[in-house]
Amino acid sequence: MNIENYVNQIVKHAKTASRFIASANTTIKNTALHYLTEGILSSKDLLKAENEKDIAVAKKAGLSEAIIDRLRLTDSRIQGMAEGVRQIIHLADPVGELLWGQTRPNGLQIQKVRVPIGVIAIIYESRPNVTADAASLCLKAGNAVILRGGKESIHSNIAIYKILASALEKAGLDTRCIQLVEVVEREAIDFLLKADQYVDAVIPRGGESLIRAVVEKSTIPVIKHYKGVCHTYVDEFANLTMAAEICFNAKVQRPATCNAMETMLVHEKIASVFLPGVAKKLHDAGVEIRGCNKSCGILGNIKHATADDYYSEYLDLILNVKVVATIDDAISHITKYGSNHSDAIVTDHVGNALKFTKEVDSAAVYVNASTRFTDGYEFGMGAEIGISTDKLHARGPMGLEELTTYKFVVYGNGQVRK
Repeated sequence: MNIENYVNQIVKHAKTASRFIASANTTIKNTALHYLTEGILSSKDLLKAENEKDIAVAKKAGLSEAIIDRLRLTDSRIQGMAEGVRQIIHLADPVGELLWGQTRPNGLQIQKVRVPIGVIAIIYESRPNVTADAASLCLKAGNAVILRGGKESIHSNIAIYKILASALEKAGLDTRCIQLVEVVEREAIDFLLKADQYVDAVIPRGGESLIRAVVEKSTIPVIKHYKGVCHTYVDEFANLTMAAEICFNAKVQRPATCNAMETMLVHEKIASVFLPGVAKKLHDAGVEIRGCNKSCGILGNIKHATADDYYSEYLDLILNVKVVATIDDAISHITKYGSNHSDAIVTDHVGNALKFTKEVDSAAVYVNASTRFTDGYEFGMGAEIGISTDKLHARGPMGLEELTTYKFVVYGNGQVRK
């Protein structure tokens, strides 16, 4: 197979199909999603059988248990996949929304209207449920989508894609509006990332190395879902009971998520009072603490944190602890080591809270709450395609609206510019 020709055919088909899906009405799109839900639930045995092929290959290749777990499709995960699609059906269709309008003195009626982005390529790793999630969100937002999952989940992805294609066909939609790159060679990604004539945006979902590679190679705009090096700063004016609960939740509730806390910053005036109790609670939950010189002095037998540690997204029960002299020191640390994802302050001081929210340049900034809430569902946006750490086009949880752009529609009755 000539991979370049194969990818070129896919992107051309996607561009053609994007015209038709962009104008599809809400009923047709929801009908396709309904058929997808039914197809997923009625194909549980097939999906698990294909998934077992991927699991067997992964075990033979010596992949970690964590990767194999992300790869696995169980009855409950398949049910969850179908439920995720069902929830998208109930979300409001953003396409066609009037964002702004006015009538000019010359009689021109100008409207700013929400429209699909066009063709979106999504490059992702491991989790096969992304195939259904990403395709459903893009479809509801009126976009054509090209999916390229990891080679470790190829059998599962193909099985899900066949259900997607069947759902589109039953609903009377062009099946080319959702396509899967079925070749596993990395060369296919390289060709896809150069197809800027046909593809409007690329969204990579996966580890830091994948995202960096996509950004470096792509001639297409990339919406990054970068790592989450999230911080919680416990201010000198914090309610320490509240602070302990927030920090524990931010680290322990689901440590493998991108919105989990990786570094806890503590003001020096309350460090000796606050740290021993919260450290014991974290230690009892299996958290390994790595500290600065001051926190090591307070807590005793803990590992020293390095600069690399402060840059790390652990996704595990490991936590950096640093004692700071001022709120400015805390903000400077976040600015240097953070990833612009989610950061929190715990304080009863209104001025410090306002300063933190103004000066910390992250997609989500919290006052007296856990960073674990950075999520489309928790923000009331519904399903999301990920958490963008970019500033342009989308920032934070990316729901349906973030998969759209806008155009200006101008109505006249013969006006010409003089």
